[in-house]
Amino acid sequence: MDRSTGRTRHSGDLMAALSGRNAARNLHSDVLWDLGFAIVSGTYAEGSILPPDTELLDRFGVSRTVLREALKTLAAKGMIEARARIGTRVLPRQRWNLFDADVLAWHFELGPEIGFLRSLAEVRIGIEIEGAALAAERCSPEQAASLIEWVDRMAEAETPADFARYDLEFHRTVAEASGNPFMASISALVEMALTASFTISSPVSDPAALDYTVNTHRRIAEAIRDRNAAAAREAMRDAIAQGFARASGRMEATRLPDV
Repeated sequence: MDRSTGRTRHSGDLMAALSGRNAARNLHSDVLWDLGFAIVSGTYAEGSILPPDTELLDRFGVSRTVLREALKTLAAKGMIEARARIGTRVLPRQRWNLFDADVLAWHFELGPEIGFLRSLAEVRIGIEIEGAALAAERCSPEQAASLIEWVDRMAEAETPADFARYDLEFHRTVAEASGNPFMASISALVEMALTASFTISSPVSDPAALDYTVNTHRRIAEAIRDRNAAAAREAMRDAIAQGFARASGRMEATRLPDV
């Protein structure tokens, strides 16, 4: 929680829960979260200079070591840069590592917006459809069977959180089956996209949407199992596009005025 605002973190915790990671808190992570969110939200605008260390130390009530480690982490994410006799400057957004799980979570914390979700979907389509095609060429029998198992679990999921977790494991297995280690590097992006999508609108609450989503993922799994790269590409594109359409449609509906 931000000591100055009382704001409770939730996006990073939700992503961690869906992925099975440990969302342990400590002073470093608290300071990192609050400063990172302040930068992404524009509280500290691009090109601006962060407050001096003395002011930040008073605000967070932590040691200089904790603050320095948080600032080093933000620098490693491409968000800030320290300059002698100038201070710590917020770098332009194009320098930020948007594939980083924390940076994605800070964007989501602002409240998902359609442009952000569309950008996530476009990147996923650009990468994951080829990952599915490679998986069709390289997957092991065990990986093919695992994909079918994750689809079966999706079909039986009773809660949005369970469905999202099984969906994430499905996409992780596709990336692993591709045999390309770089595919795993977008896991945070896929995780963020699924977290945003299912937070806005989960197919679990809509039988028709659930059937469509499950069947689309089954098409991916079966195409990979059958070594059909073209069908795997097509089905993966459909799955990503359908997820974006469902979430964006729900967002548009909530913005319509009552009549």
